Amino acid sequence: MKQWAMSIQVALVFIGTVVGAGFASGREVMQFFTRFGYWGPYLIIVSTMFFVWIGAKVMLLSAEIKAKSYEDLNKHLFGERGGRWISHIMLFVLLGVNAVMLAGAGSVFSEQLNLGYQTGLIVTMFACFMLLRKGMNAILAINTIVVPMMIIFSIFLVYKTLQNPLTDQWLRAPNELSPWAAWLSPFLYAAFNLSMSQAVLVPLGSTIGDRRSLLRGAWIGGIGIGVLLLAGHFALASRMPGIAQFDIPMGGIARELGTWLHWVYVLLIFMEIFTTLVADIYGLTLQLHVRTKASPWMLTAVLLLFCFLAGQFGFGKLLSALYPMFGMLSLGWLFLIGRDRALTNNSPKPPNLQA
Repeated sequence: MKQWAMSIQVALVFIGTVVGAGFASGREVMQFFTRFGYWGPYLIIVSTMFFVWIGAKVMLLSAEIKAKSYEDLNKHLFGERGGRWISHIMLFVLLGVNAVMLAGAGSVFSEQLNLGYQTGLIVTMFACFMLLRKGMNAILAINTIVVPMMIIFSIFLVYKTLQNPLTDQWLRAPNELSPWAAWLSPFLYAAFNLSMSQAVLVPLGSTIGDRRSLLRGAWIGGIGIGVLLLAGHFALASRMPGIAQFDIPMGGIARELGTWLHWVYVLLIFMEIFTTLVADIYGLTLQLHVRTKASPWMLTAVLLLFCFLAGQFGFGKLLSALYPMFGMLSLGWLFLIGRDRALTNNSPKPPNLQA
């Protein structure tokens, strides 16, 4: 029972780390899957396979080598020099992603709560700074609460969506975009999110340490991410193309379900953005602390200030410009870690679609 409880915690942190601003708001799902029409569900299945396979591999290897940060893992996989360069690139990318997370929180405040974009940035920064003083235990605790609520509400959203007689129009719509763009999309999405999740999955694997708990957690978490992707895709597809105009399209859908459900979902969107921001800033703080030996609280404050300044560009612009570019940068990392033989005897096999 203790191992199962640990596995579920691992799965919830895995899901909570991936389900950030782009995912929870619906922008990411639309960008990588829904806009490709009837191909969307098949692309999601491909991404889910990679989440299970590579997510497990990262955590198992981190536990095996007792990595303190993602740079330790990259040096082990790609050598001292190669690992350092990859970690430099990831540091830049993670800073951009965290800026998107903070901007997403600002958009929730302005678009859904009418409280002002800058207010959202400042409130989120302060809450993140205070929570991070408690370390990995705080990340485990907050995901244990938020992720199950998000899963339940997403399933409910799909149920309500399926009652709409026009639900399957976009799902049956022919894809007018390039087939190459469509089938590259799940690889970009998985590569981007998995490389970014290193900041949390590496210390998580080292902290948990138990191989069975980590492997089971990777399967539960990876499949959970796939289920949430499908839920978001079906909900968005039923309202395409009109819903694409919103910065927070899932919030627009929740508004149709009534006042109380809208407020609940807006809170969940914000909390999912917040959990990912907290997890990523934690990983970056660990990484910079190893390099600089500076005070963790000071590093956290500097990182949040950078995100605040970058967040002035706005959520929609940052996500659309940065995420596809970061996905391309992450493809190389996904290929290298996928072919690495360090875990030949221990790593899980890629999920079999026929199974």
